Amino acid sequence: MLVELAVADLGVIDRLKLHVPEGMIALTGETGAGKTLLVDAISLLVGGRADPGVVRPGCLEATVDGRFLLDGEEHVLTRVVPAEGRSRAYINGRPCTAAALAEIGARLVDLHGQHAHQSLLGVEAQRAALDRFGKIDLGDLEAATGALGEIDAALAEMGGDERARARELDLVRYQVNELDDAGLDDSDEDATLESREELLAHAVAHQESSSAALELLANDDGVRDRLAAALTLLDGGAPFIDVVERLRVVVADLDDLADNLRAVAEGIEPNPEELEEVLARRRLLRELCRKYGDDIGAVMAERDALRLRLKELEDYDRLAVELDGRRREATDELDAARNVVRAERRRAAPELAAAMESQLPDLAMERARVGIDTEGPAGGEVSFLLAANPGSALQPLSKVASGGELARAMLALRSVLSEAPPVLVFDEVDAGIGGQAGFAVGRSLSHLGDRHQVLVVTHLPQVAAFADAHLAVEKRQGDDKTVSEVRLLDPGEQLVELARMLSGQPDSATARQHAQELIEEAATARRRSG
Repeated sequence: MLVELAVADLGVIDRLKLHVPEGMIALTGETGAGKTLLVDAISLLVGGRADPGVVRPGCLEATVDGRFLLDGEEHVLTRVVPAEGRSRAYINGRPCTAAALAEIGARLVDLHGQHAHQSLLGVEAQRAALDRFGKIDLGDLEAATGALGEIDAALAEMGGDERARARELDLVRYQVNELDDAGLDDSDEDATLESREELLAHAVAHQESSSAALELLANDDGVRDRLAAALTLLDGGAPFIDVVERLRVVVADLDDLADNLRAVAEGIEPNPEELEEVLARRRLLRELCRKYGDDIGAVMAERDALRLRLKELEDYDRLAVELDGRRREATDELDAARNVVRAERRRAAPELAAAMESQLPDLAMERARVGIDTEGPAGGEVSFLLAANPGSALQPLSKVASGGELARAMLALRSVLSEAPPVLVFDEVDAGIGGQAGFAVGRSLSHLGDRHQVLVVTHLPQVAAFADAHLAVEKRQGDDKTVSEVRLLDPGEQLVELARMLSGQPDSATARQHAQELIEEAATARRRSG
């Protein structure tokens, strides 16, 4: 439900913060007071068209915020309409597109009347309404549709036309051969080659360095001999026991170190041929990475994927025959499922049309006719039709000219369907009717209010008398500006407002008596129908 609505600088609305009640809510006021602006505000919240002309004169932008509750979860929707430039939309404080706002808005609100946001005018929504009413099982149809879609996707992935497939086969075969010829089997190969390249590229320098180091360490009169001489001088002296032990360790370590250095030096041999092979291999690896992946591991993964693709292309004819056979079976299953659903929809369509049509006499459309067209595969092109007057042809609801007739047709549909968005807004639902017809419309709206939050813009006291809550829009004129305010009326104020609607004289005792009678009559009607 809509819990709270805040509006700023929208038309004649300066500032408005409204806590919205539950049930059926009547919205009334003098012509031009700004009732429809509240409907416009809700329309903006659910993705309706943003017209800069709605911004209050002299203001930079209009802002609408709505706090909704759906299945225990709170959603805060915001729309900002600047006097110049594009509108902005937000969901729970985060920027979004108007399309995203419309998507969540379709789950929250339905607007009926002169406004564009009416979910039941769409083919998908009308089809879903018929399926819900007829309790039509779509499981087999959805499964068959999904299976056929998977097969078509598999066929599309195998390749396009024969020439395109032949070109791809040549390319993939070349790529696989190139990668196979490279003999990749180690994702760390380049790092290993880099170390070998460094050794081979500086082999002579390494030999010279190791030879000079060995001469300093181990040749006659080198470091090792000098330390051994020092050890001989100190050995046996009582003060030098610790020093002598440490020197022995150092001399032994130097002998070990010299042996290791000789072994490393003996393994270093200049090899220009091997160096060129290493450089060529590294150039090849870099070229493969440029073509196929960021590193050798990625290149190896791409090689494996290309091998699979090559097998698919080489096995295309066999796989195509297999998939074509599966596709024929899936198509037969889909046709069978469509036939079942088509029959069910054609059975349910006249039943729903009759149920809707039975509601219309009470809504001042005594001689209106309703039809439901089910054309296309599985009766999927569902279209709700209405002939509002005798002699008129049945036409799609979306082409019905009168906003009031359309709103009442929607009210009839809502009356026979159990599912709908939690918030229903009706504008112009009472256009062109009055008296008992208005009373019947009010009774139907009150029934909807038992299951939904229903906001009704109305000029008829017969409709407003059924409301669970009554909002009045009042225009106030100052010296330099005109603003509209919205108030939630208490029972006494509601009586005065109904008297105004009945006679134009809110202070008239007779009008107030008639208003009281109307409220009591509405309460009695609700008790009887409840």
